[in-house]
Amino acid sequence: MVKKFLILVLVLVFLVPGSVALADYKSEYSLTYNVSPAFPWGMGVEYFADIVRDRTDGRINIRGYGGSTLAAGQQTMIFPLVTTGAIDFAFESTINLSPQVREFNLFSLPFFFEDYNAVDAVLNGEAGQMILDKVETMGVYAFGWGENGFREITNSRRSIATPQDMGGLKYRVVGSSIFIDLFRELRANPLTMNWAEATTAFQQGVVDGQENPTVCVLIPLRIWEFHEYITLWGATLDPIVLIVNERIFNSFTPEDQEIVAEAAAEALYFQKMLTRYGLDDGTAQEFIDAKIADGSDLGYAKNFLETWKLEDGTNDPIRFLESQGMHVTVLTSEQKAAFREITQPVYNKWISRIGLDVYEAALRDME
Repeated sequence: MVKKFLILVLVLVFLVPGSVALADYKSEYSLTYNVSPAFPWGMGVEYFADIVRDRTDGRINIRGYGGSTLAAGQQTMIFPLVTTGAIDFAFESTINLSPQVREFNLFSLPFFFEDYNAVDAVLNGEAGQMILDKVETMGVYAFGWGENGFREITNSRRSIATPQDMGGLKYRVVGSSIFIDLFRELRANPLTMNWAEATTAFQQGVVDGQENPTVCVLIPLRIWEFHEYITLWGATLDPIVLIVNERIFNSFTPEDQEIVAEAAAEALYFQKMLTRYGLDDGTAQEFIDAKIADGSDLGYAKNFLETWKLEDGTNDPIRFLESQGMHVTVLTSEQKAAFREITQPVYNKWISRIGLDVYEAALRDME
Protein backbone atom coordinates (compact mmCIF):
# COMPACT_ATOMS: atom_id res chain seq x y z
CA MET A 1 0.00 0.00 0.00
CA VAL A 2 2.80 2.40 0.91
CA LYS A 3 4.64 1.55 -2.29
CA LYS A 4 1.55 2.30 -4.39
CA PHE A 5 1.10 5.61 -2.61
CA LEU A 6 4.68 6.68 -3.32
CA ILE A 7 4.29 5.75 -6.98
CA LEU A 8 1.11 7.86 -7.17
CA VAL A 9 2.88 10.87 -5.62
CA LEU A 10 5.72 10.63 -8.11
CA VAL A 11 3.29 10.44 -11.00
CA LEU A 12 1.46 13.54 -9.78
CA VAL A 13 4.72 15.45 -9.34
CA PHE A 14 5.72 14.85 -12.94
CA LEU A 15 2.24 15.48 -14.30
CA VAL A 16 1.66 18.85 -12.57
CA PRO A 17 3.92 21.56 -14.11
CA GLY A 18 5.88 23.55 -11.58
CA SER A 19 4.68 21.48 -8.61
CA VAL A 20 8.17 20.87 -7.25
CA ALA A 21 9.17 24.49 -7.67
CA LEU A 22 5.91 25.73 -6.18
CA ALA A 23 6.58 23.80 -2.99
CA ASP A 24 9.81 25.78 -2.58
CA TYR A 25 8.37 29.17 -3.48
CA LYS A 26 7.23 31.69 -0.90
CA SER A 27 3.57 32.60 -0.78
CA GLU A 28 4.51 36.26 -1.23
CA TYR A 29 7.60 38.15 -2.37
CA SER A 30 8.12 41.67 -1.06
CA LEU A 31 8.98 44.62 -3.30
CA THR A 32 9.83 48.01 -1.84
CA TYR A 33 9.52 51.34 -3.60
CA ASN A 34 9.62 54.94 -2.57
CA VAL A 35 6.23 56.46 -3.42
CA SER A 36 2.62 55.31 -3.77
CA PRO A 37 0.65 53.53 -6.54
CA ALA A 38 -0.66 56.95 -7.62
CA PHE A 39 2.75 57.81 -9.14
CA PRO A 40 4.13 56.39 -12.42
CA TRP A 41 6.91 54.88 -10.30
CA GLY A 42 4.33 52.94 -8.29
CA MET A 43 2.34 52.07 -11.41
CA GLY A 44 5.43 50.37 -12.80
CA VAL A 45 5.53 48.22 -9.68
CA GLU A 46 1.88 47.19 -9.99
CA TYR A 47 2.28 46.49 -13.69
CA PHE A 48 5.29 44.25 -13.02
CA ALA A 49 3.62 42.36 -10.17
CA ASP A 50 0.43 41.79 -12.14
CA ILE A 51 2.02 40.35 -15.25
CA VAL A 52 4.40 38.14 -13.24
CA ARG A 53 1.49 36.74 -11.25
CA ASP A 54 -0.53 36.18 -14.42
CA ARG A 55 2.22 34.55 -16.47
CA THR A 56 3.37 32.24 -13.67
CA ASP A 57 -0.22 31.20 -12.94
CA GLY A 58 0.14 32.58 -9.42
CA ARG A 59 3.37 30.74 -8.59
CA ILE A 60 5.18 34.05 -8.03
CA ASN A 61 3.13 36.56 -6.09
CA ILE A 62 4.95 39.89 -5.72
CA ARG A 63 3.49 42.50 -3.40
CA GLY A 64 4.61 46.12 -3.61
CA TYR A 65 5.09 48.15 -0.44
CA GLY A 66 5.20 51.90 -1.09
CA GLY A 67 6.64 54.74 0.94
CA SER A 68 9.79 52.75 1.75
CA THR A 69 7.84 51.23 4.64
CA LEU A 70 9.86 48.01 4.54
CA ALA A 71 12.95 50.09 5.25
CA ALA A 72 11.20 52.18 7.93
CA GLY A 73 11.59 55.20 5.64
CA GLN A 74 15.38 54.81 5.47
CA GLN A 75 15.69 54.82 1.69
CA THR A 76 19.48 54.59 1.63
CA MET A 77 19.27 51.30 3.54
CA ILE A 78 17.22 49.53 0.85
CA PHE A 79 20.18 48.11 -1.04
CA PRO A 80 21.68 46.37 2.04
CA LEU A 81 18.24 45.02 2.93
CA VAL A 82 17.91 43.45 -0.52
CA THR A 83 21.44 42.02 -0.47
CA THR A 84 20.76 40.29 2.86
CA GLY A 85 17.36 39.02 1.74
CA ALA A 86 15.35 41.01 4.28
CA ILE A 87 13.54 42.43 1.23
CA ASP A 88 13.11 40.36 -1.93
CA PHE A 89 12.73 42.98 -4.69
CA ALA A 90 13.23 46.74 -4.91
CA PHE A 91 12.37 49.35 -7.53
CA GLU A 92 14.54 52.17 -6.31
CA SER A 93 16.12 55.45 -7.38
CA THR A 94 19.82 55.41 -8.16
CA ILE A 95 20.14 58.34 -5.76
CA ASN A 96 19.10 56.17 -2.83
CA LEU A 97 21.30 53.27 -3.96
CA SER A 98 24.39 55.43 -4.53
CA PRO A 99 25.81 55.13 -0.97
CA GLN A 100 26.51 51.46 -1.70
CA VAL A 101 27.04 51.69 -5.49
CA ARG A 102 29.05 54.86 -6.07
CA GLU A 103 28.79 54.50 -9.87
CA PHE A 104 25.11 55.53 -9.66
CA ASN A 105 26.28 59.09 -8.97
CA LEU A 106 27.06 59.37 -12.68
CA PHE A 107 23.44 60.36 -13.26
CA SER A 108 23.69 63.17 -10.71
CA LEU A 109 26.56 64.94 -12.45
CA PRO A 110 25.07 68.38 -13.23
CA PHE A 111 24.01 69.00 -16.83
CA PHE A 112 25.73 65.84 -18.05
CA PHE A 113 22.83 64.70 -20.26
CA GLU A 114 21.63 67.03 -22.98
CA ASP A 115 18.46 65.09 -23.82
CA TYR A 116 16.76 61.69 -23.79
CA ASN A 117 18.87 60.49 -26.71
CA ALA A 118 21.97 60.95 -24.56
CA VAL A 119 20.24 59.27 -21.62
CA ASP A 120 19.26 56.20 -23.65
CA ALA A 121 22.72 55.96 -25.19
CA VAL A 122 24.25 55.65 -21.72
CA LEU A 123 21.60 53.45 -20.10
CA ASN A 124 21.62 51.05 -23.05
CA GLY A 125 25.34 51.36 -23.68
CA GLU A 126 28.68 50.42 -22.21
CA ALA A 127 28.42 52.61 -19.12
CA GLY A 128 24.94 51.44 -18.21
CA GLN A 129 26.00 47.80 -18.45
CA MET A 130 29.14 48.45 -16.39
CA ILE A 131 26.99 49.83 -13.58
CA LEU A 132 24.54 46.92 -13.68
CA ASP A 133 27.47 44.50 -13.70
CA LYS A 134 28.82 46.18 -10.57
CA VAL A 135 25.45 45.73 -8.86
CA GLU A 136 25.49 42.03 -9.67
CA THR A 137 28.81 41.52 -7.90
CA MET A 138 27.07 42.47 -4.65
CA GLY A 139 24.53 39.68 -4.29
CA VAL A 140 21.79 41.37 -6.27
CA TYR A 141 20.40 40.74 -9.75
CA ALA A 142 19.50 43.88 -11.73
CA PHE A 143 16.80 43.62 -14.39
CA GLY A 144 17.38 47.04 -15.93
CA TRP A 145 16.40 50.70 -15.93
CA GLY A 146 13.19 52.54 -15.24
CA GLU A 147 13.03 56.28 -14.82
CA ASN A 148 11.90 58.96 -12.42
CA GLY A 149 12.94 61.61 -14.94
CA PHE A 150 15.02 64.75 -15.18
CA ARG A 151 14.91 66.59 -11.85
CA GLU A 152 13.61 70.16 -12.29
CA ILE A 153 13.52 73.09 -9.86
CA THR A 154 10.54 75.03 -8.53
CA ASN A 155 10.35 77.93 -6.10
CA SER A 156 8.04 80.60 -4.74
CA ARG A 157 10.35 83.60 -5.27
CA ARG A 158 11.40 84.15 -8.88
CA SER A 159 12.09 82.68 -12.31
CA ILE A 160 15.45 80.95 -12.70
CA ALA A 161 17.23 81.41 -16.03
CA THR A 162 20.87 82.03 -15.05
CA PRO A 163 23.19 80.64 -12.36
CA GLN A 164 23.05 84.01 -10.62
CA ASP A 165 19.28 83.66 -10.16
CA MET A 166 19.89 80.79 -7.74
CA GLY A 167 21.84 82.89 -5.28
CA GLY A 168 20.49 82.95 -1.72
CA LEU A 169 17.45 80.75 -2.33
CA LYS A 170 16.79 77.92 0.14
CA TYR A 171 16.07 74.60 -1.60
CA ARG A 172 14.88 71.31 -0.21
CA VAL A 173 17.11 68.67 -1.85
CA VAL A 174 17.54 64.91 -1.55
CA GLY A 175 19.94 63.73 1.13
CA SER A 176 22.85 63.09 -1.23
CA SER A 177 26.22 64.81 -0.97
CA ILE A 178 26.51 65.45 -4.71
CA PHE A 179 23.22 67.40 -4.69
CA ILE A 180 24.39 69.48 -1.77
CA ASP A 181 27.62 70.23 -3.65
CA LEU A 182 25.63 71.20 -6.77
CA PHE A 183 23.39 73.72 -5.04
CA ARG A 184 26.22 75.22 -3.03
CA GLU A 185 28.21 75.84 -6.23
CA LEU A 186 25.19 77.82 -7.45
CA ARG A 187 25.25 79.86 -4.22
CA ALA A 188 21.91 78.44 -3.12
CA ASN A 189 21.27 77.02 0.34
CA PRO A 190 20.47 73.28 0.15
CA LEU A 191 18.47 71.73 2.98
CA THR A 192 17.61 68.03 3.43
CA MET A 193 14.25 67.04 4.92
CA ASN A 194 11.40 64.64 4.24
CA TRP A 195 8.49 65.74 2.08
CA ALA A 196 6.06 66.34 4.95
CA GLU A 197 8.55 68.67 6.61
CA ALA A 198 9.24 70.35 3.27
CA THR A 199 5.60 71.19 2.54
CA THR A 200 5.25 72.76 5.98
CA ALA A 201 8.42 74.75 5.35
CA PHE A 202 7.06 75.90 1.97
CA GLN A 203 3.82 77.08 3.58
CA GLN A 204 5.69 78.92 6.31
CA GLY A 205 8.03 80.55 3.80
CA VAL A 206 11.20 79.26 5.46
CA VAL A 207 12.15 77.16 2.41
CA ASP A 208 11.87 78.67 -1.08
CA GLY A 209 11.98 75.71 -3.43
CA GLN A 210 12.70 72.08 -4.25
CA GLU A 211 13.80 69.80 -7.11
CA ASN A 212 11.99 66.77 -8.54
CA PRO A 213 10.95 65.24 -11.89
CA THR A 214 7.93 66.78 -13.63
CA VAL A 215 5.50 64.06 -14.72
CA CYS A 216 6.56 61.40 -12.25
CA VAL A 217 6.52 63.60 -9.11
CA LEU A 218 5.66 67.29 -9.47
CA ILE A 219 2.30 66.83 -11.17
CA PRO A 220 1.08 64.08 -8.78
CA LEU A 221 2.26 66.24 -5.85
CA ARG A 222 0.41 69.29 -7.22
CA ILE A 223 3.51 71.43 -6.83
CA TRP A 224 1.63 74.56 -8.02
CA GLU A 225 -0.06 74.65 -4.63
CA PHE A 226 3.31 75.62 -3.15
CA HIS A 227 5.36 77.24 -5.91
CA GLU A 228 4.72 79.67 -8.74
CA TYR A 229 7.95 79.21 -10.71
CA ILE A 230 9.42 76.16 -12.41
CA THR A 231 12.59 75.89 -14.46
CA LEU A 232 13.07 72.89 -16.71
CA TRP A 233 16.84 72.77 -16.47
CA GLY A 234 17.44 68.99 -16.70
CA ALA A 235 20.34 69.29 -14.30
CA THR A 236 20.33 65.69 -13.11
CA LEU A 237 18.71 62.43 -14.15
CA ASP A 238 16.95 60.08 -11.76
CA PRO A 239 16.85 56.52 -13.14
CA ILE A 240 15.11 53.76 -11.18
CA VAL A 241 16.58 50.27 -11.00
CA LEU A 242 14.59 47.06 -10.54
CA ILE A 243 16.61 44.59 -8.48
CA VAL A 244 16.06 41.27 -6.72
CA ASN A 245 18.02 39.32 -4.13
CA GLU A 246 20.25 36.90 -6.02
CA ARG A 247 19.34 33.89 -3.87
CA ILE A 248 15.65 34.56 -4.40
CA PHE A 249 16.04 34.81 -8.16
CA ASN A 250 18.13 31.65 -8.28
CA SER A 251 15.41 29.81 -6.36
CA PHE A 252 13.08 30.18 -9.34
CA THR A 253 13.06 27.58 -12.09
CA PRO A 254 14.84 28.63 -15.31
CA GLU A 255 11.43 28.99 -16.96
CA ASP A 256 10.17 31.29 -14.22
CA GLN A 257 13.40 33.29 -14.25
CA GLU A 258 12.80 33.95 -17.93
CA ILE A 259 9.19 34.96 -17.28
CA VAL A 260 10.20 37.37 -14.49
CA ALA A 261 13.01 38.90 -16.55
CA GLU A 262 10.75 39.44 -19.56
CA ALA A 263 8.03 40.91 -17.37
CA ALA A 264 10.59 43.24 -15.80
CA ALA A 265 11.72 44.48 -19.21
CA GLU A 266 8.13 45.19 -20.25
CA ALA A 267 7.25 46.90 -16.96
CA LEU A 268 10.39 49.04 -16.98
CA TYR A 269 9.69 50.27 -20.50
CA PHE A 270 6.04 50.92 -19.67
CA GLN A 271 7.03 52.90 -16.57
CA LYS A 272 9.69 54.88 -18.43
CA MET A 273 7.30 55.83 -21.22
CA LEU A 274 4.65 56.95 -18.73
CA THR A 275 7.25 59.13 -17.01
CA ARG A 276 8.32 60.71 -20.30
CA TYR A 277 4.77 61.29 -21.57
CA GLY A 278 4.66 64.69 -23.28
CA LEU A 279 8.34 65.40 -22.63
CA ASP A 280 10.18 63.49 -25.36
CA ASP A 281 9.85 63.41 -29.17
CA GLY A 282 6.45 61.74 -29.02
CA THR A 283 7.66 58.17 -28.60
CA ALA A 284 6.29 57.90 -25.07
CA GLN A 285 2.87 59.25 -25.96
CA GLU A 286 2.56 56.93 -28.96
CA PHE A 287 3.43 53.89 -26.83
CA ILE A 288 1.16 54.73 -23.89
CA ASP A 289 -1.77 55.74 -26.11
CA ALA A 290 -1.50 52.38 -27.90
CA LYS A 291 -1.54 50.61 -24.55
CA ILE A 292 -4.67 52.48 -23.55
CA ALA A 293 -6.32 51.76 -26.89
CA ASP A 294 -5.89 47.98 -26.61
CA GLY A 295 -6.72 47.93 -22.91
CA SER A 296 -3.55 46.11 -21.89
CA ASP A 297 -2.34 48.81 -19.50
CA LEU A 298 -4.75 47.62 -16.78
CA GLY A 299 -5.98 51.18 -16.35
CA TYR A 300 -2.84 52.60 -14.77
CA ALA A 301 -1.90 54.94 -17.60
CA LYS A 302 -5.41 56.09 -18.45
CA ASN A 303 -6.35 56.90 -14.87
CA PHE A 304 -3.12 58.79 -14.30
CA LEU A 305 -3.39 60.85 -17.48
CA GLU A 306 -6.98 61.81 -16.64
CA THR A 307 -5.72 63.66 -13.55
CA TRP A 308 -3.80 66.21 -15.65
CA LYS A 309 -5.72 66.37 -18.91
CA LEU A 310 -6.15 69.79 -20.50
CA GLU A 311 -9.50 71.18 -21.64
CA ASP A 312 -8.74 70.22 -25.24
CA GLY A 313 -8.37 66.59 -24.16
CA THR A 314 -4.58 66.44 -24.54
CA ASN A 315 -1.79 65.92 -22.01
CA ASP A 316 1.03 68.44 -22.24
CA PRO A 317 2.93 68.74 -18.95
CA ILE A 318 4.32 72.21 -19.65
CA ARG A 319 0.98 73.64 -20.78
CA PHE A 320 -0.72 71.93 -17.86
CA LEU A 321 1.60 73.55 -15.32
CA GLU A 322 0.99 76.90 -16.99
CA SER A 323 -2.76 76.28 -16.77
CA GLN A 324 -2.30 75.90 -13.02
CA GLY A 325 -0.74 79.37 -12.83
CA MET A 326 2.95 78.42 -12.92
CA HIS A 327 5.57 80.44 -14.78
CA VAL A 328 7.59 77.93 -16.81
CA THR A 329 11.18 78.59 -17.89
CA VAL A 330 12.82 76.12 -20.30
CA LEU A 331 16.59 76.49 -20.46
CA THR A 332 18.27 76.49 -23.85
CA SER A 333 21.46 74.53 -24.53
CA GLU A 334 23.43 77.75 -24.18
CA GLN A 335 21.86 78.54 -20.82
CA LYS A 336 22.57 75.01 -19.61
CA ALA A 337 26.18 75.43 -20.67
CA ALA A 338 26.47 78.44 -18.34
CA PHE A 339 25.18 76.36 -15.43
CA ARG A 340 27.52 73.51 -16.31
CA GLU A 341 30.51 75.83 -16.35
CA ILE A 342 29.68 77.15 -12.88
CA THR A 343 29.24 73.63 -11.50
CA GLN A 344 32.46 72.20 -12.96
CA PRO A 345 33.99 71.81 -9.47
CA VAL A 346 31.35 69.13 -8.83
CA TYR A 347 32.82 67.14 -11.73
CA ASN A 348 36.34 67.62 -10.43
CA LYS A 349 35.31 66.24 -7.05
CA TRP A 350 33.01 63.40 -8.10
CA ILE A 351 34.42 61.82 -11.26
CA SER A 352 37.10 59.98 -9.29
CA ARG A 353 34.47 58.78 -6.81
CA ILE A 354 32.16 57.54 -9.56
CA GLY A 355 35.02 55.94 -11.45
CA LEU A 356 36.88 57.44 -14.38
CA ASP A 357 36.26 54.29 -16.40
CA VAL A 358 32.47 54.59 -16.08
CA TYR A 359 32.56 58.34 -16.79
CA GLU A 360 34.65 57.89 -19.94
CA ALA A 361 32.46 55.00 -21.08
CA ALA A 362 29.42 57.27 -20.75
CA LEU A 363 31.15 59.91 -22.89
CA ARG A 364 31.83 57.26 -25.55
CA ASP A 365 28.22 56.11 -25.40
CA MET A 366 26.98 59.64 -26.05
CA GLU A 367 29.30 60.14 -29.01
